[in-house]
Amino acid sequence: MVRTAIRILFSVLVTASVAAYERTLDLRAIDEAIAIGQSRDAAVRLRFHQPYRIHVGRPPIDSVDVVTPFRRAELAAEERARAGDRLFRQRDALAVVAEHGDTLQLFVELTFHPQNTYVGVPAYVVTLARSDIPARIEPRDEQRIPRFGVRVNAAPTPLPYPVPPSLPSGGEPLAGGTVIVTFDGRRLDSRTTYEVVIEESGKELARSRVDLGKLR
Repeated sequence: MVRTAIRILFSVLVTASVAAYERTLDLRAIDEAIAIGQSRDAAVRLRFHQPYRIHVGRPPIDSVDVVTPFRRAELAAEERARAGDRLFRQRDALAVVAEHGDTLQLFVELTFHPQNTYVGVPAYVVTLARSDIPARIEPRDEQRIPRFGVRVNAAPTPLPYPVPPSLPSGGEPLAGGTVIVTFDGRRLDSRTTYEVVIEESGKELARSRVDLGKLR
């Protein structure tokens, strides 16, 4: 079993440079995602997650996390392993992937100015743009999750999990939040570079590049 996991991990790392966004996953891809998520080597998991996190650093946008079906399966396996459950199998990963369908999600992490007067996360608009196509690709769903107080990061690379909105205590100000946008994978070219465009009331706040040809 250990040798099988090592072989799968080696295969994943060797082929990472030629991988591309996969809307649907076969059983081999599912096994590879589980092997990464259950790896006891933190460096393996960190190396896997790094290309999916885009540092923005333009207030109030901190970063953008990309979650593909492959990463979604890996994240589920990793979450279960962290809780001490290493019995996560193919059927479990397939159920997680099926729940979201062939979608791509972006988690936009925000930190607001300490003196902000927001009562909720502003209605930021997140779209995908291509240089060769004028029309933007709009998400089919959006969630805005507020955060009161400091962000708590337990892992070296925080994982993009949607969490229930935190409630303020004693007049605690809104410190930030997460905007989660979901795109229909059928509208995306798996080997194309897109620009994530974040706007507020028609004003562009930030723009970052996502190369789906380098992500699984």
